[in-house]
Amino acid sequence: MHQILIVEDEIKIAHSLQQVLGAEGYAVSTAVTGEEGFFLINTEIFDVVILDIMLPGHSGLEILEALRRRDNQTLVLILTARDALEDRILGLDSGADDYMIKPFATSELLARIRVLLRRGRSEQIFQLQFAGLSLDLVTREAQRDGRPLELTTKEFDLLAYLLRHQGRFITRSMIARDLWQETIRATPMDNVIDVHMARLRRKVDKDFPEKIIHTIRGIGFIVKKEES
Repeated sequence: MHQILIVEDEIKIAHSLQQVLGAEGYAVSTAVTGEEGFFLINTEIFDVVILDIMLPGHSGLEILEALRRRDNQTLVLILTARDALEDRILGLDSGADDYMIKPFATSELLARIRVLLRRGRSEQIFQLQFAGLSLDLVTREAQRDGRPLELTTKEFDLLAYLLRHQGRFITRSMIARDLWQETIRATPMDNVIDVHMARLRRKVDKDFPEKIIHTIRGIGFIVKKEES
C-alpha cells in the first residue's frame, strides 16, 4: 500500500483529498502547517507528498528545498493556487516532481500520482527487503530466505507497512490510522490489530532462527534484527 502525505492548510481540501485517496487504496496522512509536514516527512516514509506552497510557518518551497538539500528524494507534487509561469518554474527548479494548479480535477490528480509512482524510484517503491525478507509490491508476493510466505491481503499490507518503517517504533494508533483508516483509538481495534500481528509473526518468524518482528511493551512494534 502506497503512503501519501497531504500538506495542506485548507481543512476542507485536505479532508476531501484524504477521502478520495483513501477510496483509491492509498494510506493517507495529513499535515496542516509547514512545520508539521516537514516533521512527518523526516520521521515517516511516504511514496508521494502532495504539498501546498502557501502554508502557515514554513512555505512549501522552503520545505521542498530543505528536503532536497538533505538528499531526501521523496516524490513531491505541488498543489497550489499560484498559477503564474514563474511560480511553476520555481517550484520545479526547487525539486518538485510535478506541479498542479487549484482548482483541479480529481481524476487528473489521481492520474498524476499514478504516473509519479510508475516513473519515480521504481526499484525502491516496488521492492521492500529486510533480513532475507522480500516483498514485491506489484505481484504482492512475499518471501523469506527464498521461501514463499502465504499472506492474506491485510497481512501483506501490514508487513509492507512494517518494512517501510523498519527500525522505528510503530504504534497501534499508527496502524489503525494508516491501514484501517480508523482515527479514533479503541480497544476493539487494538484487539483486531493484535490478532493480525500474531498471525503475521507466525508466518514471518516462526520457522526462522532470527526473529525480526518485535513487540515493545507499552509502545507497539518494531522491525529490527535481533541483538547478538
